[in-house]
Amino acid sequence: MQKAYRYRVYPTPEQESLLRRTMGCARLVYNRALAARTEAWYERQERIDYVDTSAMLTNWKKQEDLQFLGEVSCVPLQQGLRHLQKAFANFWAGHAKYPNFKKKHNGGSAEFTKSAFKWKD
Repeated sequence: MQKAYRYRVYPTPEQESLLRRTMGCARLVYNRALAARTEAWYERQERIDYVDTSAMLTNWKKQEDLQFLGEVSCVPLQQGLRHLQKAFANFWAGHAKYPNFKKKHNGGSAEFTKSAFKWKD
């Protein structure tokens, strides 16, 4: 049995800034991976999976214009890629529509696993 806990937090201004950057980076990575997968399918009829997009993420972090991706936790970025993989699995199985790009005005989200953080005080 797995348990999930939901907490309401009141971050400091510095923590809020980091959370906003993290959500923005997670959205950017998700959208770039979705664009890459869409392009690969429509141009080459090639399916790209989670392993390929994870390798792309590593390369994106090395690019000069995307080095800010290394300033946030990698866990939400990888979780976004896992969610995209699940969205495509549901699409190919006929259970869902084609995945959509994430928009900035929806507030954003970032999923942290329990290994991604720890409580202090």
